[in-house]
Amino acid sequence: MSQAKPLPTRLLVGPFNRVEGDLEVSLDIQQGAVQSAHVNAPMYRGFEQILTGKAPHDSLVFVPRICGICSVSQSVAAARALSDLAGITPPANGLHATNLMLAVENMADHLTHFYVFFMPDFTREVYADRPWHAEATRRFRSEYGEQVRASLAARQRWFNLLGTLGGKWPHTQSIEPGGSTRAIDVAERTRLLSRVREFRAFLERELFAAPLEVVTSLASEEALWAWHDEAPNRGDLRLFLSIVRDQQLQRMGPGPGRYLSYGAYLQPDGSSALGNGLWLAGSDAPARVNTHQIREDATCTWLAQAREPLHPYQGLTRPEMDKAEAYTWNKAPRLDGQVVETGAIARQLVSGQPLIRDLVGRHGGSVYSRVVARVLELAVVVPMMEQWLAAIVPGESFCESLRLPDEGSGQGLSEAARGALGHWLVVHDGRIANYQIIAPTSWNFSPRDAQGQPGALEQALVGAPVREGETTPVAVQHIVRSFDPCMVCTVH
Repeated sequence: MSQAKPLPTRLLVGPFNRVEGDLEVSLDIQQGAVQSAHVNAPMYRGFEQILTGKAPHDSLVFVPRICGICSVSQSVAAARALSDLAGITPPANGLHATNLMLAVENMADHLTHFYVFFMPDFTREVYADRPWHAEATRRFRSEYGEQVRASLAARQRWFNLLGTLGGKWPHTQSIEPGGSTRAIDVAERTRLLSRVREFRAFLERELFAAPLEVVTSLASEEALWAWHDEAPNRGDLRLFLSIVRDQQLQRMGPGPGRYLSYGAYLQPDGSSALGNGLWLAGSDAPARVNTHQIREDATCTWLAQAREPLHPYQGLTRPEMDKAEAYTWNKAPRLDGQVVETGAIARQLVSGQPLIRDLVGRHGGSVYSRVVARVLELAVVVPMMEQWLAAIVPGESFCESLRLPDEGSGQGLSEAARGALGHWLVVHDGRIANYQIIAPTSWNFSPRDAQGQPGALEQALVGAPVREGETTPVAVQHIVRSFDPCMVCTVH
């Protein structure tokens, strides 16, 4: 007679520290591993309801205040929705200035994620017996780590660019549907370039201990490890790679195998500096994204559910806290009914970055490949910023005037640091009749849908090891932080 398996143990992890907003994860654990996970965004904010009835242009005042760390991203998406509504395209100078502002924020997010949010977990006592622990603690201990403090100083100086480009940060107000209202003159362009090169020097000295061009030339995992082995103690990325090898982080946190990017940094010719598309595991090229196939499912959300999942243009955001099957405020966005993952890993896959394609081809989505993709994007985008500054033509237009129609709709797509961000608005009688937002964390941290499909993080957590006696499993923390949640954007 076979012995019955023990029932799973339920563990509630949260609230998480070093996370923007509130997050809880409920885990069913059996035989030392996660069997299933439910991800809860427990806070409701209601920005989509606040916007209803407002003048369309007022959205540029409200939406940056959704989040204090990715407010430029929200501004860019809102401005693009308004420019789509009006049917205009900003001039080249306006696109370059907007891209520079967005890149400043996104690169600061990548830096903060690595040094402040992600790496401090490896200084925990659970790792005290590992050969790299003392060095990790010296560099990455929260608040006191040598490299944490150095990165925060570099981040502070980096944000000075936004003072010139947009007047202030967060909640920069110079981004408009017609471009940027803050023109850049020759002297300012020179000062901005010096700041970009100062940030480049920090990355080349501390994070990579190598020129950015050397890092971006690493075209395979084999080349990455050969570069690591040349000087394993030089630079903070190499120390992370040493931890990957010791802890087998390439096996931790597999995602759904579908990666979505809307395209980052719109160019004057209509292309994106980082491409847009859908990357499927095992494919050779990205597929086109059809945004008409996006639907939001509210089956497991404390929000009213329509008869069927709705496209954002028809989206419904109305609290309904009595739903027995609900466990989060986050809706479940789906693309053609499928779960997708978004983030730097998606942007790099769609853009054809050979190292990330090789890592994902070998290991799939993982803690390892997500973090490498974000760090690598620093090396990819900073040289682009130097090019955008050089392309600005002082004296030419930065912003086109426009008149918004009293009736219509608009879609604004962009890429925040954490991935695909979309704004959709409908205007009637000169007022916002509906405004819906799908943030990157909405995709990655979504709950189950009507078909029972878990979201990307819920899938990635299955199989995560749980050590005996752990109440906040360190492997779960690594997986969650590899997605870098921004919960306040998710529950806007």
